[in-house]
Amino acid sequence: MVELNQWHRGRLIDHIQLVVRDLEASRRFYGAVLEVLGVPLVAGEGYFYADELFVSPGEPLTGRAHIAFQAPDHETVQRFYASALAAGGRDNGAPGLRSYHPGYYAAFVLDPEGNNIEAVCHGPATRSAPSVVLTDAS
Repeated sequence: MVELNQWHRGRLIDHIQLVVRDLEASRRFYGAVLEVLGVPLVAGEGYFYADELFVSPGEPLTGRAHIAFQAPDHETVQRFYASALAAGGRDNGAPGLRSYHPGYYAAFVLDPEGNNIEAVCHGPATRSAPSVVLTDAS
């Protein structure tokens, strides 16, 4: 787990919260798959987060969600899938091209709570920046 003094955010989503039954199983799963994607997991007292994803135990449970993580290439999608299965995820669609649009290469797994988690590469692209960086202004 990494302690951060900066937060990286995308442009549309501020955050997604998953309320789970088994925080430790979720931490193992997301720790493994996010490491493959190069995104640090930050632990708190009774929760963890990574960029826009916040996970905590409690009631009521979130219910089934579909979350897609960005991957830079096909190899990362394949490593995501293998890591997710090794960390307790269940297959929901092996790595491969999808018909959503040309170049859409993705893999799908179910996390320990049954959420559909995807890693997707949209094909070769150049990013203007890796993320939006927010720093503590105090």
